[in-house]
Amino acid sequence: MDQLELFDLPNPCIGVCESDNRGYCKGCLRSREERFNWPQKPVAEKARILKLLAQRKKRREQKNGGSGAANSPATEPDLFD
Repeated sequence: MDQLELFDLPNPCIGVCESDNRGYCKGCLRSREERFNWPQKPVAEKARILKLLAQRKKRREQKNGGSGAANSPATEPDLFD
């Protein structure tokens, strides 16, 4: 058994379910295929998708020219304000 199989990987959905002009979700950056049946996907496939999302997020931050938090389309509210 692979160590990855011992842990369930979290769903990267942040509740912003709107596609951009390239077909990627504006919230989690997954394609429609990557979003489809997330709970049934094998752990290895989920891990591969999560790596792709990290790369997409980094490219988006570089394109926007910032640290990402302020430029993210869906920033979470500060719970301590």
